[in-house]
Amino acid sequence: MTVLQPSGRLTIGASELEYRMVGPAPDVAPTLVLLHEGLGSVGLWGDFPDRLAAATGVGVFVYSRAGYGASSPVALPRPLDYMHREALDVLPKVLDAIGFRRGLLVGHSDGASIAAIYAGSVQDHRVRGLGLIAPHFIVEAISVASIAEIKTDYEQTELRAKLARWHSDVDNAFYGWNGAWLDPAFRAWDISEVLAYVRVPILIVQGAGDHYGTLRQIEIAQEECYCPVDVEIIPGAAHSPHREAAEVTLSAVAGFVDRILQVHGEGARERVA
Repeated sequence: MTVLQPSGRLTIGASELEYRMVGPAPDVAPTLVLLHEGLGSVGLWGDFPDRLAAATGVGVFVYSRAGYGASSPVALPRPLDYMHREALDVLPKVLDAIGFRRGLLVGHSDGASIAAIYAGSVQDHRVRGLGLIAPHFIVEAISVASIAEIKTDYEQTELRAKLARWHSDVDNAFYGWNGAWLDPAFRAWDISEVLAYVRVPILIVQGAGDHYGTLRQIEIAQEECYCPVDVEIIPGAAHSPHREAAEVTLSAVAGFVDRILQVHGEGARERVA
């Protein structure tokens, strides 16, 4: 088990993964493990981890997957089952490395899908619940169209320069994600079957104006899950409600965390002022 500093690097297999730890360590309090989006990183979470730790009083661990942020790059093209590989090969090692004892997985977009795959495939009794922000369970036409459009933006506008602030190898980050989603074979990607095996409560937060997925994603969870599924649809937000409607999203996620941990008698000992 790694002794966690406020920031550092984890060696997971052949990769070095950057991380941040906010609030109490996993051996002191429950931990929220944040899993970023397809173009995300530690830095792109902004102050959301800090505010979430303050609102709940528990620890928040956030890391950049290989190919993102300051973590090691990956070989391209990414395999089309890259989210399954992250969920089943990498995430378990990360949880063990940080000494994860109990808490929740909170994922955004690709990170939400990875969290769902993990919880539906690994009966990990340490995981008390899932907070899924703009999750994908199937590939929709709107997703492909938006991802094709952002490829054009990346190659013809200042988007590449903006993303380079957050990724040491920005092309590795962008094309690893974009190339997989635009591969015609990826249209068959479907993780809805794993939802029936999730045994913990789920919160889904989605922006009403999400241009990467429709409310069909929520309907699939409601149809497939046997566990409780809470839904928060946020008007005025798109694909990143924790940035576009930060207060509402923070309140929804923190409230869900509080409810779940109280059921297990694991609420925070004291709030952070």
